Amino acid sequence: MRIPTRATFAGFTRFVLVLGALTVSACALNPVSGSREFVMISEAQEIEMGRQGSAEVLAAIGRVPGSDLQAYVNGIGQGMARQSERPELAWEFHVLDDASVNAFAMPGGFIFVTRGLLTHMTNEAQLASVLGHEIGHVTARHSVQQMSRQQLASLGLGLGSVLSPTIADYGQVASLGLGLLFLSYSRDHENQSDQLGFGYALARGYDTREMSSVFQMLRRSAQLAGVGRLPEWQSSHPDPGNRIENVEQMVAASAEDFSTKLVGGDAFLRHLDGMVYGEDPRVGYFQGSRFVHPDLEFVMVFPDGWATQNAADAVTAVSPNRDAVVQLRGAEGSAAEAARRFLAQDGVQAGPPSTGTIHGNRAVMAEFAARGGENESLRGIVTFIEYAGATWGILSYTLADRFASYSPAFSQSRGSFQRLTDPAALAAQPLRIQIDQAPRAMSLQQFHSEMPSTIPLAELALINGLDETAQLRAGQSIKRVTGTVVARAH
Repeated sequence: MRIPTRATFAGFTRFVLVLGALTVSACALNPVSGSREFVMISEAQEIEMGRQGSAEVLAAIGRVPGSDLQAYVNGIGQGMARQSERPELAWEFHVLDDASVNAFAMPGGFIFVTRGLLTHMTNEAQLASVLGHEIGHVTARHSVQQMSRQQLASLGLGLGSVLSPTIADYGQVASLGLGLLFLSYSRDHENQSDQLGFGYALARGYDTREMSSVFQMLRRSAQLAGVGRLPEWQSSHPDPGNRIENVEQMVAASAEDFSTKLVGGDAFLRHLDGMVYGEDPRVGYFQGSRFVHPDLEFVMVFPDGWATQNAADAVTAVSPNRDAVVQLRGAEGSAAEAARRFLAQDGVQAGPPSTGTIHGNRAVMAEFAARGGENESLRGIVTFIEYAGATWGILSYTLADRFASYSPAFSQSRGSFQRLTDPAALAAQPLRIQIDQAPRAMSLQQFHSEMPSTIPLAELALINGLDETAQLRAGQSIKRVTGTVVARAH
């Protein structure tokens, strides 16, 4: 979570209502193959879905700060997209501030890579091959094909049946943008996107032999999966199993002189120098069920054993049975104003609000009832707390017949919100990438011994695209990771 703001992304419920109106199916020409295919979504609808999904992802995750890196990645992507089969799309390329190793495409030309993926690559040719692969998913309309073949409501993340449209702006978890990330492509789609991406990058002068290095890295990094707020590459890009071999076959079949093509190692690494590595504790982190936010100087304890997510605009915990939610997010106005606005929504039956304090901070809370998906009855408690010049809303709800059993957990969580005073937590800083040069010809083990990184040797080798036994040239640029690891346990 970054700053106390109201939710800025539209709810998945509204997306389903929009797409539910799409009753006319048609055959359309595929821009890549030129063949006719059955799709339920027009190009205009595809673009609008992508635009909405992109806005939701940017609101929920956020971009890496600074314009230079964004411009660098956008420039590489635009060069390939403008020479693709769909140059007329309003292409956008963004670097997300997330530790996961991933890249993905929204319908209509909205492409994302994470800083986690960038920190695991070593040159511009690798980046171009990834962007080219994602461009291929868009030009071949893979997401449109997938959505035309399945129930659109299945895009939800598993909480759609619990959420009430009347409280969607405050409590929405499942959304179009994040839901689209779970549209797994088929093996044929992956192979086609690899072929398209290879061609796009090669046409721009890149050494596409580096594409196989990306797949090797992704396989090696699988053991580090689970870091960040987004799924890893493997979740949305199933490995056809022979991608490296396929790239080698494409290289062999090409008449190009790859020795003359651009790799761009130094230019790429310059953009990585100083980048955050892994999760950034300054925007909040969990120590077990305890959520700590150094920049905003507060701490809150969520129920033990619940699945948690720290997004840019909200912190959410979901019960093991996925039938209850506790969510913290910023609110506008005073606690009393925020409470009046929430309780005045159509469809919300509100109990009388009460005013008090939580750890010395003025608070307004009220029980409420509402209708959820599939005509279910919801019951919950909303609490607004004034703290450090901002107002925070804590929304806790479940199915009406389970409210009594979850009420103690709801009470404990909202009562735990308080000022963060732990000096170590307040001072927590992220790990960062540092680009150094080998002072002489030496092994990677020697480099790690003389210029140690916070991460172990195996991980250092991974992010540098090397084996642990690799020999370095004098002056060779090497990524290091510096800083102190923040304790994540109680």
